[in-house]
Amino acid sequence: MLKCNSVRNSIVPGTKLVKDEDEVKVDATGYKQIVESLRYLTTTRPDVMYVVGLVSRYMEKPTELHLGAVKRILRYIKGTSNLGILYKKGGIGELVGYTDSDYARDQDDRRSTSGYAFLFGDSVVAWSSKKQPIVTLSTTEAEFVAAAACACQAVWMRRVLDAFNHPQRESIMLYCDNASTIKLSKNVVLHGRSKHIHVKYHFLRELSNNKIIKLVHCGTKEQTSDIMTKALKLETFEKLREKLGICGATEIN
Repeated sequence: MLKCNSVRNSIVPGTKLVKDEDEVKVDATGYKQIVESLRYLTTTRPDVMYVVGLVSRYMEKPTELHLGAVKRILRYIKGTSNLGILYKKGGIGELVGYTDSDYARDQDDRRSTSGYAFLFGDSVVAWSSKKQPIVTLSTTEAEFVAAAACACQAVWMRRVLDAFNHPQRESIMLYCDNASTIKLSKNVVLHGRSKHIHVKYHFLRELSNNKIIKLVHCGTKEQTSDIMTKALKLETFEKLREKLGICGATEIN
C-alpha cells in the first residue's frame, strides 16, 4: 500500500459490509494486525473512528469485501497523514457534547450505532463510535440509548475537570438532533416509541432534572457526532472533521 493512490474519505457513502459465508475469505491474522494498528490510530484520529469500528466487526472471518474497506482506510490515511487535532491555549473552557445514533444500520443483526463527541473549547477531547448492546425498536429508542451513553461520559469528564480544578459550574450541554429523545429525557411518557426502553437508560432523565446535563436540539447538518455513526458525503465529512478541530500541520499559524 506504500504506492497506493490516496483518497479524501475513508469510506464510500452507501457502503454496506455484511457477514457473507460465500465470499472469498482472506487471511484473518493479517486482517487483524492491520485493524488493530488502525484502532491504535483512533486515539488521535477521531475522523476514522466510525469506519475502523465498522471493519473491526468482521475480524473473525474477514472476506475480500472487508479487506477492500480496510485498504480504503489506508489510502485515506496516506493522503491525510499530516492531519491532527489542534489544541489552542486559552479560550472558553466549556465542555460541550454531541450525541447521535444511526438506527438499525448493521445488516447482520440490525443493531444501531451510537456515537458521541465532546469538545473542550474548539477541539475534540473525547469521542466514541460503538454498536449498541441491544436491538432498538425505534429511532427514538436508539437515540435515547446513545444519549444515555453520552451522559455517562459527561458525568465522568465533569469529575475529571473538577479534579483538575476546572469545574463546570453550569449544566453540560449535550446536543441531539432528535426532538422526541429530548422530550423523553424531561418527561418519561410510555408511548409506542418509548415503552420498550430498558429502565437502566432512564437515569438520563435524573441527570437532566438535576441539571448535570442539558439536552439541547440541534439541526442534523450541525450534528458533529454524525461522523461517528455513518458514512458521509465528502463535503459533509470534511466539514465535520474541521469542526472537531482536526487540521493539517501547514494550517497552524
